Amino acid sequence: MSNNKEFIGYEYKEIVGDSSMIGILMDGYESFGWEVTEQTKIRQEQQAAHAKIPSREKLNLRRDRHINNKVELTRLQRNFEACVNEIERLESAKTTKGTILAILIGIVGTVFLGLGTFAVIGENPNYLIMFLCAIPGFVGWIMPYFFYKKSVKDETERINPIIDQKYEEIYELCKKGQRLR
Repeated sequence: MSNNKEFIGYEYKEIVGDSSMIGILMDGYESFGWEVTEQTKIRQEQQAAHAKIPSREKLNLRRDRHINNKVELTRLQRNFEACVNEIERLESAKTTKGTILAILIGIVGTVFLGLGTFAVIGENPNYLIMFLCAIPGFVGWIMPYFFYKKSVKDETERINPIIDQKYEEIYELCKKGQRLR
């Protein structure tokens, strides 16, 4: 039995990314000569039922070792990977400022509630100081949610045009890669 198939040497690559980015990753890598051989969801244990942990997926890729324009395709691929990493960084930056602000306000509120508590547990309880400290304390526990929401909204409006620009850059890189193949 004779088999006339020629041997093709492949190089292999494994990519892990957020499920929200998997489509872009698949399209992008295919533009640089890679083909997806396997796609798997990565199981993540959640610490708490309410924790928002983004789901992740793994892509196994392969590409002919002797592909034409390999050097240029590799350069374009590195730029593509840098853009994807930048988009992921920008997406997480939308909530960073709000989270820090909310935590700081919550800590200040806790300090005021602590001062109010210490004002009444001493030998001579001072209810006026307790009352004056309790008001900003409770406000400091209630307001972080609203500051967080406002900050995330503002950061999203500021960052989304930059993310859109990165997506356009990705599309241009993929077009160039597709033409070189």
